[in-house]
Amino acid sequence: MKIVEIAAAKGCDAKAVLSIYAPYILTTPVTFETEVPTEAQFAQRIEAISGEFPYLLLFVDSELAGYAYAHRQAERAAFGWNAELSVYLRMDMRGKGLGRPLYELLMDLLKMQGYVNVYGVITGSNEQSIVMHEKMGFERIGKHEKTGYKFGQWHDTVWMHKRIGGDGAPGEIVRFDALNRRAVAARIEATCRQLLE
Repeated sequence: MKIVEIAAAKGCDAKAVLSIYAPYILTTPVTFETEVPTEAQFAQRIEAISGEFPYLLLFVDSELAGYAYAHRQAERAAFGWNAELSVYLRMDMRGKGLGRPLYELLMDLLKMQGYVNVYGVITGSNEQSIVMHEKMGFERIGKHEKTGYKFGQWHDTVWMHKRIGGDGAPGEIVRFDALNRRAVAARIEATCRQLLE
């Protein structure tokens, strides 16, 4: 890797991002989605999430290598300080140490926003992801057995949790696009440097 860049996804090329996600839909149980969304549908998803939450694109040597984002973990108001996380790397970029720093950046940005709890919902057979979460301080908090049917078989999901905020009364959540731009840029730059080490 010679150049690593991380950018916000707002207004991005949805087709390029979808090209990373589609193989996971078509060839793995990592996502329980079974049909590839259209480019327009996927662009709407990105637009609906980005701004309120971080939706980050990772570029390696000027090519899109992966993305990570957060979204609400549950809809009721009392869950408003919780976020669920996702990270997807281009198939040929897996195993290169890119996912964890991107995930850590995502959590740091969420903490800056005021979020307190983050969750990962992982297909039970995705042991590599479960181990990564555990190494990052997540705890297994539950398992939904045989909850998703894909590729002719049932799959479990493992729920994992990490607390990134304090135990007292939470503060107000700041939208991602309202965070201090310099602070966000500094944190992104630190992750880029880490990925190049």
